[in-house]
Order: sequence, then C-alpha cells, then structure tokens
Amino acid sequence: MTAAALPEIPIERGSANVSDAVRTEYAFVLPRGYVDGTGAVHRDGVMRLATARDEIIPQRDPRVRENEAYLTILLLSRVVTRLGTLPQVHTGVIEGLFASDLAFLQDLYRRINQEGHTQASVTCPACSHAFTVDVAGEQRLGES
Repeated sequence: MTAAALPEIPIERGSANVSDAVRTEYAFVLPRGYVDGTGAVHRDGVMRLATARDEIIPQRDPRVRENEAYLTILLLSRVVTRLGTLPQVHTGVIEGLFASDLAFLQDLYRRINQEGHTQASVTCPACSHAFTVDVAGEQRLGES
C-alpha cells in the first residue's frame, strides 16, 4: 500500500480545553484525623492518582509477603501526598490512623483509581430524597 492509498485522518489541533485535563490530585478531609506525637490533629489531605509503579513496588516488600494486609499501608503511604501540616506521610503515619480513617482512605483510593471520581449516591433516611455527595470532603455540608 502506498502513502497515497492510506486514508487521511483529520487531526484537530488546539481544541483541548480545561475539562479534558486529567485530574491527578484529590483533596480530602479525614472523618477523625491523624493525631501526631504532640497531640495535634491532622484531617485535611491530598491523595494523588496511583501509578503502575505505586501498585507494583509494594508487592516486593517483605512486609507484604509476610502480611498481605500491609499492602494497603504501603500503597496509601505512596499516594497520600499531604496530611495536615505533617512534613511527610510515611508508613508510620498510615499505621497510626484510626480504623475509620484508614477505611475512608481505602475507599477514596478505590473510587479515584478504579471509578475515576469521588462521588457517591446516597438517600436521606428521613425523607428518602436521593442525591450525590463528594466523599472526599472537598465541600462542606450545605455548600454548593
């Protein structure tokens, strides 16, 4: 086949807009918060999208071979990039989270990396009204 016989595919240039950009970071607010050694509570944080490397490298860690549940700790320590005013989020910080905060971060990780969003459909138990909430906590209740 010669070059002349190939169909020409039109390429639209310069049409990308802001909504086409990939969102890679998600702000969140922990339900309880991490309590550091001084007693300060850290609730506001940022989680980034996981890369293939983030999911592969922890598989080699001996702590994961010894206890598969430790994979969660390693993954979250790689993708949680900020938590309050802590200088670094490391495995010790993730290990020190309350169980409810760990479950929250696991759910957030699943939502942004598998589903691509942080919204959840919920129903009001009082009036049965269905609506969507942002589980990352980027908006406070009553805000729009």
